[in-house]
Amino acid sequence: MGRDVPALEFTRDDRRRFRNKMHTCLDVFARMLRESRFDFERPQVGLEIELNLVDSAADPTMRSTDVLEAIADPSWSTELGRFNLEINIEPRRLTAGGPDSWEQEIRDALNHGEEKAAAIGAHLVMIGILPTLQRKDAGPSSLSENPRYHLLNEQIFAARGEDLLIAVDGVDRLRTYADTITPEAACTSTQFHLQVSPDEFADYWNAAQAIAGVQVALAANSPFLFAKELWRETRIPLFEQATDTRPDEIKVQGVRPRVWFGERWITSVFDLFEENARYFPALLPLCDDEDPEETLERGGTPGLAELTLHNGTVYRWNRPVYAVVDGVPHLRVENRVLPAGPTVADVLSNGAFYYGLVRALVDEDRPVWSRMSFSAAEDNLHAAARHGIDAQLYWPGMGEVPVTELVLRRLLPLAERGLERLGMDAAWREPLLGITEQRCVSGRNGAVWQSEMFHHLHDDVHMDRHQALRRMTQQYIEYMHLNAPAHTWPVD
Repeated sequence: MGRDVPALEFTRDDRRRFRNKMHTCLDVFARMLRESRFDFERPQVGLEIELNLVDSAADPTMRSTDVLEAIADPSWSTELGRFNLEINIEPRRLTAGGPDSWEQEIRDALNHGEEKAAAIGAHLVMIGILPTLQRKDAGPSSLSENPRYHLLNEQIFAARGEDLLIAVDGVDRLRTYADTITPEAACTSTQFHLQVSPDEFADYWNAAQAIAGVQVALAANSPFLFAKELWRETRIPLFEQATDTRPDEIKVQGVRPRVWFGERWITSVFDLFEENARYFPALLPLCDDEDPEETLERGGTPGLAELTLHNGTVYRWNRPVYAVVDGVPHLRVENRVLPAGPTVADVLSNGAFYYGLVRALVDEDRPVWSRMSFSAAEDNLHAAARHGIDAQLYWPGMGEVPVTELVLRRLLPLAERGLERLGMDAAWREPLLGITEQRCVSGRNGAVWQSEMFHHLHDDVHMDRHQALRRMTQQYIEYMHLNAPAHTWPVD
């Protein structure tokens, strides 16, 4: 959501004022787009990583406040659950200093966090869903102490009027009800940011949407939830269900969900913000004191607080971001489909593939989104989440094809070309994309390793289910710290 909010109750007048203010923000935003008031000459990339906190037995520990106090660094912040944290890595030019320097920066930050956490008996885990998380760990008492999450929880359940049903059919079958949004905290992700110009935003967003399924298939790392083996990237259906404001009767009327892939290719970034205002009632109708029209008239840069706050409560898998840095506004595509982990090496390979591929697709004479239906891209996302690296996905000119074949034959060369155009030297491109290539060759990623390791411990060594998940998670943490890509991890 991007900001703290006070604990309060909202009136009908609050909602009316917020709606009016948001439409004012939309008008101001449209004018800013027409007048090209944005920074895009030296575009930057950014990275956020959400993490889980565990104790020495690899079970979740509700110590986020204590760990944050121990780390004492503003780049770390709370997340939805008391067993979560998030780190924001400083934005940078993609090629500044090379990937080695970016990797070292990320590893240094995570190692510092781990050192401070370990001193008070907690440990950091970079994983899509913590395998040892049990249903009892995702109740009301596990919700973050930050008031904004409590307020968001109240507003979602006020809109629903009933408990949430979490239902996922995979290897096992999960059916459970939740009376808070805390199950969403099980979803921990890696979020890549890409600053783009207003004129190119639509192309980059469309490209990111087109490859979302491919990204998830390659990087799946969330096969377990509440001790059940479900989808390879269970994070996708869980997140879609855990913040759903719609009871069943509203769903069948075609009302859009708050966790949303979208419904069409776009022609402007304005399309996305306008859809947010048109389709989604405000969950947090908090009005800022700034008059955005007055600010713009006197030559300033408005924060568009209501527009950005509302945008933070519509959970697109590729989200538009408007932000102001040092008085200058810019636009970003926030890519939110990927799970956290397994290692920093894997994360940077995922980033190189994403940044290179979207650049190459944007540069094509006949864009992929002009040859592919939007619904096919959405179907790809859910097929990838269910089957992971074994998924078959649709791609124009190839039809339904194994994702590994699609990547090796078509998309990896495009990603390399895109990175080259972005100015990345071959000595940097090849090792980064080589990790993605070897995942495809071996057919192994974090989700595959987790499943294989669990079944080895449960089926062959005859550990009970929770003991096997604990031991698997402990081994995962050891390999995570070694930073060898997950496709190289042994099962023994």
